[in-house]
Amino acid sequence: MTVRRVVSNVRSEAMRENREFYGLLGLEEVMNLGWVMTLASPTNPTAQIGVMTDDETGPVVPDLSIEVDDVDAAYAAMRDSGAEIVHSLRDEEWGVRRFFVRDPNSRVINVLTHLG
Repeated sequence: MTVRRVVSNVRSEAMRENREFYGLLGLEEVMNLGWVMTLASPTNPTAQIGVMTDDETGPVVPDLSIEVDDVDAAYAAMRDSGAEIVHSLRDEEWGVRRFFVRDPNSRVINVLTHLG
């Protein structure tokens, strides 16, 4: 399994203010679904931050998102290890397959891969 990127997620109701603030540091909006916005470096597109008001289908706003090349293998590894699955593996309508797992620090990690 290969990690493609790691994104820190920030829970906030101030989407516009975050876009402007992180824009001062050179990040640009690359995705906005209303409840989640991704800001990325135009010169290093895997350098990203997510800003979320909530999670559309998940029970909580995850602390981190980790994109992997094989989310099914990641899910099996976490489930088999006994890690707490917070949100079961599923395909989401916005084009990702994902699950949430709790890490040893009680942080919720969104593990995903893009579909198609």
